[in-house]
Amino acid sequence: MTTDPADPNSPQYGYPAGYPSPSAPGQRPAGRWVRFFARLIDGIIVNIVAFLLSLFLLENDYWFLVTGLFSGVLTFGYFMLFEVTQGSSPGKKLLGLAVRGPGGAPKPDVKQSAIRNAFTLFAVIPYFGGLLVFIAMVVIAVTINSSPTKQGKHDELAGGTQVIRA
Repeated sequence: MTTDPADPNSPQYGYPAGYPSPSAPGQRPAGRWVRFFARLIDGIIVNIVAFLLSLFLLENDYWFLVTGLFSGVLTFGYFMLFEVTQGSSPGKKLLGLAVRGPGGAPKPDVKQSAIRNAFTLFAVIPYFGGLLVFIAMVVIAVTINSSPTKQGKHDELAGGTQVIRA
């Protein structure tokens, strides 16, 4: 591999050929663990709301099945709303992170956010949805860890979105 000082993808900058460079100069990609804790904070918020909604709206013995429906749809809507309008969910904001659109755009658009968060909708599948969400999260964590730009498979599928340290 040759290095070209004019090429920001050059290996001399720490990004192997074929990988996109960070979204903008001076922005550092966020790693897997800080993103995990931001997602955990957001997940706690969403699941408290989903649980309360299921208690108030359902009077049968199957509320626990519908909680997955509330949880999956609410999680998807929650992340889309905050990413598209503010560029950061409350959990990410609390930990100093932001979601950038492809090419360093200040935030993802509706389509990009929908694609990067589509895996959360697996939760609506009764019995197996939680397992599917877990598998998707493992795939995302592995791809974040192995990417020099710290972009997960969901970021790649969304056209190159990136979570950065704001």
